[in-house]
Amino acid sequence: MAEAGLRPNSEPAQLDWKYWRERTDWPGPRSFVMTRGEEILAHAATVPGACLAQSPASGTQRIRTVHVVDWAARPSATGAGVSLLKYIGQSTDALVAVGGSAQTLQLLPHLGFRSLGVATRYVRPVHPVRILTPSVHPLSRLLPRLARSVVWKLQVPADDAVEGWEVRRLESSELARLRSVLPAPTRDLMVFERSEALLRYALDCPVAAMELYMLERCAVPRGYFLLAFVLRQARLADFWMDSEDPEDWRALIRCAALQARQHRLTAELVAFGSDAAVAERLRSCGFHARDDLPVQALAPRHPQLLAGRLRVQMLDSDAAYRHGGRPEFWA
Repeated sequence: MAEAGLRPNSEPAQLDWKYWRERTDWPGPRSFVMTRGEEILAHAATVPGACLAQSPASGTQRIRTVHVVDWAARPSATGAGVSLLKYIGQSTDALVAVGGSAQTLQLLPHLGFRSLGVATRYVRPVHPVRILTPSVHPLSRLLPRLARSVVWKLQVPADDAVEGWEVRRLESSELARLRSVLPAPTRDLMVFERSEALLRYALDCPVAAMELYMLERCAVPRGYFLLAFVLRQARLADFWMDSEDPEDWRALIRCAALQARQHRLTAELVAFGSDAAVAERLRSCGFHARDDLPVQALAPRHPQLLAGRLRVQMLDSDAAYRHGGRPEFWA
């Protein structure tokens, strides 16, 4: 992977969690190599999942998906990476790609991937001065980022206080309390499946510290959000509200911002917005759009996946925890 220009996690505990930690929601392997003798020619790891779609004829349909990460091949092994990707694709219903390198984005359409839209990256400054720390950005770019963050921080709505809602942090042993508020598809929206097993796996992440919170109203669970803390950035890795009221969703986002603000190192809070409804709610809570990540899928046996609207969160790829060892700010 280093020869291919990637900077993967190299700590043994991190590799174990990504590739080999047992998961009750996915008993199969998650790391694959193509070899010639003892020489590794190509590698690919998977982020397994399932897309839930509502069908008028058959009810909720479950489409198994895989998002490929840490995909690389030796420059001398022409075609090895593509062959490995095709092999992985045989074990699932659909391959999903969120973003990717310039080379990957150029290659995927030739392999049959089709567009599902984009996942827009959004950022809200929390403590702008905290971006003045060693980062991947040179000083000539860091100072303008600081100025922009300060201006955006001043534009954040002042109504962050959320009345009528109780926020409760959950441990792995309490995940059953969220069963009634896990994401569900609608007639015009597909979602990625969430389960206690998946959330438990996320909370065990050694790459980024993760915290799970439940929102209650009148002692009734209504929604949840998952925060991942990566260096000086908080990531709204996953969030859902069991409501169609935009005000309820805005309350959830404001609660997440309040929790992120209390973390002693956080400079900014970031999130994905892959559909108009989430994008509008993020913007109304002080988030700013930065850039778009193409969302693509290869699903020859499930054309309905390409015809619908899919909500994508950071937890659906490695975006929830991936980092290069130094802060990468979005503001």
